Amino acid sequence: MDAHTILRESFRTLRRNWIRSVLTVLGLAVGVGAFICVVAIGHAGSKRIEAQLSDLGDNFIWIEAGSRARSGIRAGSRGIRTLVLQDADAIRAQVPLIKTMTPNVDGHLTAVYGNQNWSTHYRGVGPEFLEIRRWKMEEGSFFGPSDVASADLVCVLGQTVADNLFVGRDPVGETIRVNNLPCKVTGVLAPKGASAMGQDQDDFIVMPYTTVMKKITGAYWLDDIFCSAESRESMPMATRQIIGILRERHHLNPGEDDDFNIRSPEDIIKAQLATSEVMTLLLASVASLSLLVGGVGIMNIMLVSVTQRTREIGVRLAVGATAWDVQVQFLSEAIVLSGLGGLLGLAAGIAGSALVRALFGFPTQLTGAVLALGSLFSVGVGLLFGYYPARKASQLDPVEGLRYE
Repeated sequence: MDAHTILRESFRTLRRNWIRSVLTVLGLAVGVGAFICVVAIGHAGSKRIEAQLSDLGDNFIWIEAGSRARSGIRAGSRGIRTLVLQDADAIRAQVPLIKTMTPNVDGHLTAVYGNQNWSTHYRGVGPEFLEIRRWKMEEGSFFGPSDVASADLVCVLGQTVADNLFVGRDPVGETIRVNNLPCKVTGVLAPKGASAMGQDQDDFIVMPYTTVMKKITGAYWLDDIFCSAESRESMPMATRQIIGILRERHHLNPGEDDDFNIRSPEDIIKAQLATSEVMTLLLASVASLSLLVGGVGIMNIMLVSVTQRTREIGVRLAVGATAWDVQVQFLSEAIVLSGLGGLLGLAAGIAGSALVRALFGFPTQLTGAVLALGSLFSVGVGLLFGYYPARKASQLDPVEGLRYE
């Protein structure tokens, strides 16, 4: 028989037992829909974490003023103030794998504009900060090297600070007071939102590090040095070189602990990404169980169909049909059931993803790959669980079939 005849006979047979067929299709549709919803939620979560990884910085290496044990007591991060501007200059000059570097001095202050005030965090950095942290300007401009060289009282606001100090007004060109010093606003950073740890990344003010050191803190040491490596692959080697330079400059003996910390925020985000992918795989595996249940339903229906149609099979074999013809006929019925279930499941998955996003606020991201995977999974279930009943039907003895009552 040709493919058209086989499909016509399959639909005719399934229509004769339409209630049983509908229930089987619904079982598969629920499985496919659940699979698509779960994968869409997990995919959106992974994409969000990947975006956070990109927002961290351009091959970001973060050197933090650290501590070492003294008399059995460890003071903690920034417990020893040995990180100085000359260390940053040495890294810039002696580590060729570092393409961009900026010192960082930070702390807390209260910013005032008119009758509005806002307690926030400040960072004293260089113009390279934008490139290293992959930050963009929302409006205005960032301060330049001349502002750093002159320790000018200029600043750039994070979006949260701008929203709270300048309600409905343009901050660029205005003057705010920081620690009772007048500071001109040159621009506003584009918002980044919450970090991977849930902290507001936009609640800070950026100033030239020379301005902070000379006019706010009055100190000569640094809190951090932010670096950008040439490539992600060069980051481990660059880190080793930085450690060697800083240990030599700080006159540390081989047995002494570092008096600085080199952190890799990317490692934290990558760990979160790996966890998200594992959870997505786990949840998708659980959702796939419903597909397997639907497949068992297909096998059950086809086995019942073989029993009920024993005489029909015997007649077909007796009048010249081959075992292959019978096997293809029953297998096509299983594929039709799984195909209809897959199509209905795609619609259910798309609708379910939209419903989850609307009702529970969970982000979902449907892609062609997810939809194709759900469809292929459904058809695969039909082939897998339809093969045995079809094989059993094709091996029926025609004589036994004709005698069957």
